[in-house]
Amino acid sequence: MSYTQPSPSPTSGPARTYEDDLRLAHVIADQVDAITMSRFKALDLHVERKPDNTPVSDADRSAEEFIRAQLHRARTRDAIVGEEYGSAGSGARRWIIDPIDGTKNFVRGVPVWATLIALADGEDVVMGLVSAPALGRRWWAARGSGAWTGKSLASASRMAVSGVSTLGDASFAYSSLSGWEEHGKLNGFLDLTRQVWRTRGYGDFWSYMLVAEGAADIAAEPELEVYDMAALVPIVTEAGGRFTALDGAPGPWHGNALATNGLLHDETLVYLG
Repeated sequence: MSYTQPSPSPTSGPARTYEDDLRLAHVIADQVDAITMSRFKALDLHVERKPDNTPVSDADRSAEEFIRAQLHRARTRDAIVGEEYGSAGSGARRWIIDPIDGTKNFVRGVPVWATLIALADGEDVVMGLVSAPALGRRWWAARGSGAWTGKSLASASRMAVSGVSTLGDASFAYSSLSGWEEHGKLNGFLDLTRQVWRTRGYGDFWSYMLVAEGAADIAAEPELEVYDMAALVPIVTEAGGRFTALDGAPGPWHGNALATNGLLHDETLVYLG
């Protein structure tokens, strides 16, 4: 699904806050968690192949339908962009959702998957929430409010990226090798793995949340959709990190991603850009 980068929001007037939107995202996630967990490892889970040959389950569709219904009621003027049902509405404010990030894990019974809910105001992603109920974890951030993790708003701890400043001390998280080869970037990827202290294939949302927590220092993928990335951006940046495309362009609009603690970003771009 293609996605057009929105126009910038007006900069005049009082500063906008997004705490109410974040609370709404938590309320929606609470209910979506129940939907997805009820289908996780279900014997009658129905899985199909989409035109791009990626799997989609009945849980993906049910979760996105529920999120859309809630947003249509609570934020009637906002647009919605989702993985399974495309775009609806218009306007500067756009909710960007991935009902299950890590569907391949979900359908195989691997607990590393999450619901991603983001809000973009113009070209800026100003709120993001990642809920991984099978892991018992949630991560979230709103502009100017810091990045947090825990089971709920009432039980949370603030996150910060690491202070690792040299590649030789860095932990690099990635999803797979095949994508780097397909995009002609495997040599740079392998060169980077030879420079860092440690590599691990955590994959999907989790790599980026580990960067935000300070448990990993670099996460990157060569091909992603906006709904794979949008919720991750404010969490990484509010934790003190950087999130760009592999060419250094900011935000989730460019089809690939590099997230770091900030200190390692420019050096990593030399290998992956």
